[in-house]
Amino acid sequence: MEKLDHIKSHLATLSQIGENEKNGFINLVSGYLSGEAQQIEWSKIQTPTDEVVVPYDTLAPLSDDPAETKKLLDKLVVLKLNGGLGTTMGCTGPKSVIEVRNGFTFLDLIVQQIENLNKKYGCNVPLVLMNSFNTHDDTLKIVDKYANSNIQIHTFNQSQYPRLVAEDFTPFPCKGQPGKDGWYPPGHGDVFPALMNSGKLATFLSQDKEYAFVANSDNLGAIVDLKILNHLVKNKNEYCMEVTPKTLADVKGGTLISYEGKVQLLEIAQVPDAHVNEFKSIEKFKIFNTNNLWLNLNAVKRLVEADALKMEIIPNPKEVEGTKVLQLETAAGAAIRFFDHAIGINVPRSRFLPVKATSDLLLVQSDLYTLVDGFVSRNSARANPENPSIELGPEFKKVSNFLSRFKTIPSIINLDSLTVTGDVWFGAGIVLKGKVKIAAKPGEKLEIPDGIVIENKEINGPGDLSS
Repeated sequence: MEKLDHIKSHLATLSQIGENEKNGFINLVSGYLSGEAQQIEWSKIQTPTDEVVVPYDTLAPLSDDPAETKKLLDKLVVLKLNGGLGTTMGCTGPKSVIEVRNGFTFLDLIVQQIENLNKKYGCNVPLVLMNSFNTHDDTLKIVDKYANSNIQIHTFNQSQYPRLVAEDFTPFPCKGQPGKDGWYPPGHGDVFPALMNSGKLATFLSQDKEYAFVANSDNLGAIVDLKILNHLVKNKNEYCMEVTPKTLADVKGGTLISYEGKVQLLEIAQVPDAHVNEFKSIEKFKIFNTNNLWLNLNAVKRLVEADALKMEIIPNPKEVEGTKVLQLETAAGAAIRFFDHAIGINVPRSRFLPVKATSDLLLVQSDLYTLVDGFVSRNSARANPENPSIELGPEFKKVSNFLSRFKTIPSIINLDSLTVTGDVWFGAGIVLKGKVKIAAKPGEKLEIPDGIVIENKEINGPGDLSS
């Protein structure tokens, strides 16, 4: 308790955050210090049945009556998790303003999608952005440009918590880091209290909204799905997590299990060391969490008011200017076990199209995808259901460098895999097929000429291009 009292006394001196946030932070720290982390008993894990993780193709078809669809949509808000910065991709602002395709950003595409829904059905689905103190100001400037669209845009901030100095658990802002670096947003598990504290939850409930569809703003596949919404309303499910079949690229993703009669998210961090390989196998754990979540808003209110959402705490150690600090975070998926009639729905892979790195950007900017009304969908000309695997060297890591190294994005409809290393520059109209490896020799610049077709080849220098 000493540590907790130490933190409380320092917290009282911080004027940057209000009482709600201070209380939330104390709750989080005390949970962490008391070692509340729930230990999973491996032998009790059961594979969920189709009642718990419902196969998407068993969902009931929708009514043909547009008035019924409007009724459904009028119960909905779309909430995008918009707290992340595009730092991994070399951007300084919110990740959602990276240009994804045809000059449109993630945010432009999201707005177009909802505008089209509202226009088509005469409904009023609002867009809600959960920002962090990192993305708030920039996002507000960008949202201004949609002032004349037929869509209400709400923003609220997730909590702002002080980082803790690892050696003595003093809040970092009290120890010589008063600026932004002293603080952090505590993960998307914070969506529940932040929605309540911001007053937005009360606003939506007063407008008879019942469900929020929550998704990462960088997941281009996370579009409103009426069949899912219809299923939840009819079956009174308070929470739904969209899961999708695992591939070898997703072995670390959280999965759904049945545990002591409840559906629960199992994350790799909770897995005992002896079972990590089993967890990563795609035989036993066949699905993973897409972080597309559907929440009943009345249930969120009930659970937050009762302080019932005791989610697993994820310690995230960092180093800031030479000081080791600790951030305590939670994930929204972990809340599934506290909701009544919570389910998973095993959705097609097309609903999971995140852009985490420039290699993902290459996929969505290529001819592998088409863009209509804000929806990015797979080109039916590709026979292989899996996407090509793409590995780009550090020269391509930042978006600006990535864009400058491609005159145009190559055609990759028939590509299986691409690995690029070194100082490589791509011309226009290039076609890549099969397995392609391009590696510039150290200190040499390798230019791939316009219009060339490269199929099942390894290229290490200009001589390999002509052969």
